[in-house]
Amino acid sequence: MTEFFPYPLLTREQVQHTINEFSRKGIPFFVLIRFDATAGYCIPEDDLDTRWLKVAFHSSRVNSGLQPELTDWQAVPVDKLTYSHRFQRVMSSIRRGDTFLINLTQPAGIHTSHSIEELFDLAVAPYKVWVKNSFVCFSPECFVKIDDGIIRTFPMKGTIDASLENAAERILADEKEKAEHATIVDLLRNDLSMVATDVQLNRYRYIDRIRTHSGELLQVSSEIQGTLPSDYRERLGDILFALLPAGSVSGAPKARTLEIISEVEEYDRGFYTGICGYFDGMVLDTAVMIRYVEQGSEGLSFKSGGGITFRSEMELEYQELIQKIYVPMY
Repeated sequence: MTEFFPYPLLTREQVQHTINEFSRKGIPFFVLIRFDATAGYCIPEDDLDTRWLKVAFHSSRVNSGLQPELTDWQAVPVDKLTYSHRFQRVMSSIRRGDTFLINLTQPAGIHTSHSIEELFDLAVAPYKVWVKNSFVCFSPECFVKIDDGIIRTFPMKGTIDASLENAAERILADEKEKAEHATIVDLLRNDLSMVATDVQLNRYRYIDRIRTHSGELLQVSSEIQGTLPSDYRERLGDILFALLPAGSVSGAPKARTLEIISEVEEYDRGFYTGICGYFDGMVLDTAVMIRYVEQGSEGLSFKSGGGITFRSEMELEYQELIQKIYVPMY
């Protein structure tokens, strides 16, 4: 975050404790947690200052007076040779049995006349967050939603260009995509089982359509739910941190895969692929912070990536990384 950001950065233990306290007392709050779950922010709703932080969950485009289109946008992804080297390192780890699914991400340079605040205003997404001079996120992916003792998670794995012939049928039939999605669903079912009982799969591999500034994409998700203990409001922070980092943006097995990510990606994800969330006093709704533009000293960068399994092909994974560099517009 920026030097003058008015909210204190809290340790993992402090965020966890604060969430527990606010939940127990029914105090609405907003939370941001780093990918590695080591630190974050937990801000009472009454203290939110839109000069520094904007949040829009499940809302339409902000009425900013801007035309709903990008006037200019150029992405410069990591070069294919560099990506190939990192992809091969991941594949070596998979062949050794260290991991069987890993989410490999890389930053792309972005050239645009739009500020990150303008991108927040232009984008249409289920979950949007803007932090002044730091980042904007317009995420399509819910992490967990907790309502009246029921916890639900919605792992998202599988992306395809909607303009391709029989796109939906192709992605649902793709063996690599099937295996990757099944692995994440299994991982998330196991994760939920650490905090909930009666864990069940409600929907499996359903398709969402996402409109972007450069066309439409289809994305594949599933829905898993479980029942929390009766005292869950007393320890909401404990429950949330038990599930982090998010399985869909890390991999399996999670602990060793996180080590490989740190070794191979060669950059600090920070808040990218962490989570953001809003608690209204009763319901907690959280999102995985993907589709993320960061503002740094050398300009803007867009972080993107995808899941790698033993069936993955370098060229297709590289194209998916590029395909995900977009602003959702409609």
